Amino acid sequence: MLVEDFSKKVLSSNIVNTYVATAFFATLIFFVLNANSYTPMEMMTGIVLVTIAFKGVSNMMVSLVILLFNLKTKDESIEFEKSALHVNSLLHDLSLQQAKIKTNQNIKE
Repeated sequence: MLVEDFSKKVLSSNIVNTYVATAFFATLIFFVLNANSYTPMEMMTGIVLVTIAFKGVSNMMVSLVILLFNLKTKDESIEFEKSALHVNSLLHDLSLQQAKIKTNQNIKE
């Protein structure tokens, strides 16, 4: 669940789309500046292939970021909160039992 939230935040930040768009426009500028060396079909093919390649590289980068993200501290804090909640519920149950015992003693007297 933590990894899903983190990956959603990374993808919603549009950093992947910015990376792919930058690669697309850089390739487009390259072919425009070197238009006398390439045919239009080579330019279109090159732009499409480079954009697909950079999209794959960006997906691998996101996968690595998610893979290398350290969840140990977050996991420890969640475990601590669960333990604290369990201890608090046990203390609450104990106080209810003590109140019940006192009530029964007061009724008998």
